[in-house]
Amino acid sequence: MVNIEEIHRSVLDQSQKTDALFNEIRRNIVGQDYMINRMLIGLLADGHILLEGVPGLAKTLAISSLASTLNASFRRIQFTPDLLPADILGTLIYNQKTSNFETRFGPIYANFILADEINRAPAKVQSALLESMQEKQITIGDTTKIMPQPFIVMATQNPIEQEGTYPLPEAQVDRFMLKLKIDYPNRNEEKEILNRMVSDEPIKLNKIIEPEDIIAMREVVKKIHIEDNVKDYIIDLVFATREPGKVKGLTDIENYIDCGASPRATLFLARAAKAHAFLEHRGYVTPDDIKAIGKDVLRHRIIITYEAEAEQVSTDDIIMKLFNEIQVP
Repeated sequence: MVNIEEIHRSVLDQSQKTDALFNEIRRNIVGQDYMINRMLIGLLADGHILLEGVPGLAKTLAISSLASTLNASFRRIQFTPDLLPADILGTLIYNQKTSNFETRFGPIYANFILADEINRAPAKVQSALLESMQEKQITIGDTTKIMPQPFIVMATQNPIEQEGTYPLPEAQVDRFMLKLKIDYPNRNEEKEILNRMVSDEPIKLNKIIEPEDIIAMREVVKKIHIEDNVKDYIIDLVFATREPGKVKGLTDIENYIDCGASPRATLFLARAAKAHAFLEHRGYVTPDDIKAIGKDVLRHRIIITYEAEAEQVSTDDIIMKLFNEIQVP
């Protein structure tokens, strides 16, 4: 028997730390509450995040600010066309004194990784992250090393500039729990940015939580309850991306979807919804949690057809159609 009240009390107790974390990051970031919220969801749900937006929207600053509030190791990797997999993972170094090869691990071995402008490196470099992102380990030669916990990759990419960039492989994109589309701040937020940043005095953020705190919060998130009808709602959404012609009201988008979401989308929707409920100080998931994070989980898992591109129908448009037509429990 699930004790919702007990779960709720645990959520209220632990979520005070995320409230403090959110407020501390906002000291350095203005007008990007959505981005901060989703980064915390990735942190709580143990999911990697891909941030997409034009230059200057504080993507890199937001990730480094989050890392600054955590007492954990952080590495920034600047992806460039001449980067090699060994520059990320590490390599074998020959030791002349011992006449043996020694394993030297690269910058990937840390709690938080900022993969800046990830689409500027070729596919073989991007694929170097696959094992660490999925299996939480890296292998060099015959040596395998387990990644430290927590381990999260947060990557940024620029959607505008295409020269000198390499599209991410589908296998790589699918390993990101969330893909965020970052937009411009409004006028008042931009003025606040100006007032806050025009002085050259850097804002020093405080360390709020330890890695052990993150592990403890994740254990609470795992216990957050999802009713069977909400689970069915998640499955209905995912299956509608694969077989829209079988769902009433979605036959008109059947020709717009080339490939639907994988089972990983089902798992990530549930995990991200639990983390969203945690941030809302609840011990149970509602359909509103699914709707809140649905776009971020599904937008990079639906491959649209040329017909959709010709008619300027985006994956976000398709997802909104799903939410409008599929019955909510």
